[in-house]
Amino acid sequence: MRPYVVVAAVVLAGLLLVIAAAAARSLLAPRAPTPMKATTYESGVDPVGRDWAQTQVRYLGYAFLYVVFAVDAVYLFPWALVVRTDLGAASLIEVGVFVGIVLIGLAHAARRGLLAWV
Repeated sequence: MRPYVVVAAVVLAGLLLVIAAAAARSLLAPRAPTPMKATTYESGVDPVGRDWAQTQVRYLGYAFLYVVFAVDAVYLFPWALVVRTDLGAASLIEVGVFVGIVLIGLAHAARRGLLAWV
């Protein structure tokens, strides 16, 4: 039972810290409610027209590229740091498969025109 008590204590301490931070914010934060603060704010554009408008999601492709490059960097940098040691052929094959998958993702992005500098 002792490990469960430790986990429960950590969860309780975390909850108490969140509650204490929320209480401190409500006590210390300045309050100046105005009608302008109650209006909708969207990326610096004043709200005009109806309250609902559909927009095209154009940044999805860029999010895809970010994930490809971020995962690539997160995996390859630590591997490159320890490559001087004897990792063996299995490690080299794993990295080859990984880089192949990343290249497939980049080829897909290039086919969709996401890598154009226009």
